Amino acid sequence: MQKKRIMVIGEKETFLVKVLVQKINDSGMVGVFETFDITAIGADWEGTDLVTLYMSDGDRPRDNVIRYLTDKLNDEDKMMIAIGEKNDIDFVEKNFPVALIYKSIVRPVDNAEYIKIVKEHFAKAEQGEFKKTILVVDDDPSYLNLVREWLRDKYKVSMVSSGLQAIKWLGKNKADLILLDHEMPVTSGPQVLEMLRSDEETKRIPVIFLTGKSDKDSVMSVVSLKPEGYLLKTIGKAELLEKLEEYFILNR
Repeated sequence: MQKKRIMVIGEKETFLVKVLVQKINDSGMVGVFETFDITAIGADWEGTDLVTLYMSDGDRPRDNVIRYLTDKLNDEDKMMIAIGEKNDIDFVEKNFPVALIYKSIVRPVDNAEYIKIVKEHFAKAEQGEFKKTILVVDDDPSYLNLVREWLRDKYKVSMVSSGLQAIKWLGKNKADLILLDHEMPVTSGPQVLEMLRSDEETKRIPVIFLTGKSDKDSVMSVVSLKPEGYLLKTIGKAELLEKLEEYFILNR
């Protein structure tokens, strides 16, 4: 099994940073250090599983480094741990998307506690806790199972076979996206979307319709309810994964 690789990024490799990197290596992982320089970070990035942003003496990443790291972490579904004084942590939490920050640690750092946090992160990642959650709503059980098999490696997938079941599921769970069958008996897709939009708890959940029709007018007739769009049910696995990845990248 390949060792987890952690890139510690800071202004300079101080004695405390060297000790932290050594602690990472002593714990059976691979620790490397790079400065706040996008060329150096990029050249050493391959295989990085987690970033630790180490700030000391008021040294913080510049705007170009913030943008670079944000894009890298987003593109590869990676996260960071921020280490610094309280004002440094405030700076990071203001300038980086909150979803990219796994933990913030106020100095001085307890190295044993840091390693515990790192291992906790990797354990959660392996259990899929950081995957986006997609709720698929469709009255066809065969189609539900097919979509689940297509998506399960990259996303946390839940399935329900009716609009009312979807409403009930959302009362206890959260979804990052709903794939909603446009045509269902009893309660249609547009009716479900209308119910979602009328409830304060669910009104902001993004919804993409699944439709067997090539006529997009039947889907976009409910544009006032602000669906994120529609996908034809004839879509294949590769294209579906591509469309979903594109959606999440554009809606970070």
